[in-house]
Amino acid sequence: MRDEGFREFVTSCAPALSRTAYLLTGDHHLAEDLLQSALANCHRHWRRIRHDNPAAYVRRAMHREHISWWRRRRPPERLLGVPDPDRAAPGDLAEQATLRLTMTGALAVLTPRQRAVVVLRFYDDLTEAETARVLGCTVGTVKRHGHDALARLRAHLPGAFAEHTEVPS
Repeated sequence: MRDEGFREFVTSCAPALSRTAYLLTGDHHLAEDLLQSALANCHRHWRRIRHDNPAAYVRRAMHREHISWWRRRRPPERLLGVPDPDRAAPGDLAEQATLRLTMTGALAVLTPRQRAVVVLRFYDDLTEAETARVLGCTVGTVKRHGHDALARLRAHLPGAFAEHTEVPS
């Protein structure tokens, strides 16, 4: 049966994969489209990938699809200034909104490859080797994109990195 275990995989990994998709796209609706596309691809190949690391397969599929969208220069469909009530959490909503907008804006200044490295390394907490596997590149490329991304983020958000003044090499 093709679906054996797929439903459980999606149920257990969907929140983390959805977060990754959002961080890659910067838009909730595009993130849903991106994740759905990647999961459809994963479902087609489930027999082959289910015993490996299907989450890495989906992350790689999302990364490739996002790059494909970026290359086609698909204009993002956004409703600016409209809050997403489904994402509201208890606490200081103004502070959460400010942080979310700051991070979304900061990630937007990165190239798609730099954004993918930052999301996979710091949000999904993958190692450099795991990130390289997901992106289909070398560890050195991951380090280079990570270095460039952090330098760009430091320039974009000068006060956010006050504790760490040196860019790691």
